[in-house]
Amino acid sequence: MTEQNAVGTGKKLLEVEDLQVSFFTPVGEVKAVGGISYSLDYGEVMGIVGESGSGKSVEAFALMGILESPGKVVGGSVKYEGQDILQCSSKEMEKIRGNRMTMIFQNPMDSLNPVYTVGNQMVSVLRKHKPDITVAAARERALEMLRLVGITNPERRLKQYPFELSGGMCQRVMIAMGLICEPQVLIADEPTTALDVTIQAQIIELMKDIKKKTHMAVIFITHNLGVIAEICDKVSVMYGGRIVEQGGAGDIFYKAAHPYTKGLLRSMPRIDEEESERLIPIEGTPINMLNPNPGCPFAPRCESCMRICVKKMPPPEFIGTGHHASCWLLHGGPA
Repeated sequence: MTEQNAVGTGKKLLEVEDLQVSFFTPVGEVKAVGGISYSLDYGEVMGIVGESGSGKSVEAFALMGILESPGKVVGGSVKYEGQDILQCSSKEMEKIRGNRMTMIFQNPMDSLNPVYTVGNQMVSVLRKHKPDITVAAARERALEMLRLVGITNPERRLKQYPFELSGGMCQRVMIAMGLICEPQVLIADEPTTALDVTIQAQIIELMKDIKKKTHMAVIFITHNLGVIAEICDKVSVMYGGRIVEQGGAGDIFYKAAHPYTKGLLRSMPRIDEEESERLIPIEGTPINMLNPNPGCPFAPRCESCMRICVKKMPPPEFIGTGHHASCWLLHGGPA
């Protein structure tokens, strides 16, 4: 079965088409993102999953316009409500970034300024994007956001410095700061990675609760499939800078079609398995992004690799509504 449009037919909040990002280093061009496409609806939560180095965070930095040199967007488009924001000037992006689209990072202690109080930072963010608001009104809004993310005694927290708070508390502050301007899109870049398991669970529950209350769209970046299962409506699986499979959360977990997705699922512990069941790791090493083969990036590690797999990238094959994977096995092998 084949669909004509991988991105979607109706009007979407965010449409990413053939996005390509490279890093130009002294030893050559590193193609960190090799042409990915997806769409995000209003109020939808999409998970982007893959191992380290797959291009997840680089793709998010490109969306937000915060790629640092030597990184550069070399192709594609990112349309926010129909406007290609890759063509926006720096001033235009400042109005979008933090106001309509915002991002929280995996290490909150590195993201908060240690020499300013929580209240000072939250009020500054809000007044930058809404200059007409008074300091008193901005402070009330900051208190409201801290209450929303479950922080007790918010009046006291506003006066504290980041180093006086725990890691989990700092992450809640970062989420509150991300929500203070009421954005339509929140990009969460592995927000639970630096936290212990108990706090991780609390942050996931918080994100689910915020999704219900605010109806904003979320791009949730992680390497943890368990987190994806908890919060996401649909999932994009990335490997070697490409999306190798995309579909609803149920499709990915119960009808996985790409060998890489299946490998990720086999390597994930399950509570319904016998104690004697061993996890099966994905053999081999990640792709060399300096010198990738022209075919499927997963080919060197794939148990079912055919000759065509290393020579030509397979086109997406649609397995069901909104579910597609790029694998020659789905096309019956070489033509």
